[in-house]
Amino acid sequence: MAGDTKQGTAHLSAELRGFREVQRLAYECAETVAAQLRPGVTEREAARMQREWLRERGVRDWFHLPFAWFGDRTAFTDFTIPLQFFPTNRKLEPGMPFILDMAPVHRGYAADIGYSGSLGLNPVQDRLMSDLRPHRELILEQVRERRPLREIYENVERLMVRQGYANRHRAYPFGVIAHKIGRVKERRWAPTAFGFGVQSLKGLASDALHGHREGWSPLWSPYRFSDHPPQPGLWAVEPHLGFRGTGAKFEEILVVTDSRDPEESAYWLDDDLPHVRRWAEETTA
Repeated sequence: MAGDTKQGTAHLSAELRGFREVQRLAYECAETVAAQLRPGVTEREAARMQREWLRERGVRDWFHLPFAWFGDRTAFTDFTIPLQFFPTNRKLEPGMPFILDMAPVHRGYAADIGYSGSLGLNPVQDRLMSDLRPHRELILEQVRERRPLREIYENVERLMVRQGYANRHRAYPFGVIAHKIGRVKERRWAPTAFGFGVQSLKGLASDALHGHREGWSPLWSPYRFSDHPPQPGLWAVEPHLGFRGTGAKFEEILVVTDSRDPEESAYWLDDDLPHVRRWAEETTA
């Protein structure tokens, strides 16, 4: 089984259904845009395709604007400053891996997703995607055990090393593997700053301030400020593998509660996602 989820509509609250709907919308966007990619399309054009598709469906605000990474940029090769994450004029070529990453806000609900693919066959990225499955299982298991986030991060990294891969989420700001997300107040005008939605940044800053007072952080990192048990809420989790200039990741919402029941204490919001369906097909093949 790819992972435990409480995906039945009867179980989910109206609030969780709202988050699941926007996450599914984002993944639908990723699959649609991925199917339209052709040789010569640039990262900037792929990012614009995501923006336009989502805006046509009512998205007006963002946790962050869409990203697209092609080729060795999927593994964040030589990334040293935040500006390198933004889409470039890198052109897609046959066999080249790509990652689409978007974080729309729709009807006040936020999601942050990552979709990995390639233009034609890419055996290396295919293997990376298959090898991401135990990371999803490990993260859920250890969150349910209430291990400190920093410890879980280190265990995920150890698994990557055993698999022969590099931890590429180390290249993200603060080295995060995940961050908290939540409701965002809807506004007629939703400004962005440095590629991030201002309202979402305010919410993250508020969480950071509140968490600092109580001894937790909304950022899940390898550093001391993440040395605490999982905080209840919604976490956008994105383990990212790299191997010789090829990268792959997934990103999706993990629900953490204060329940003493292990299955209720943490679960993936949705198992009907592209990478989970892929793993199910591999199991039955």
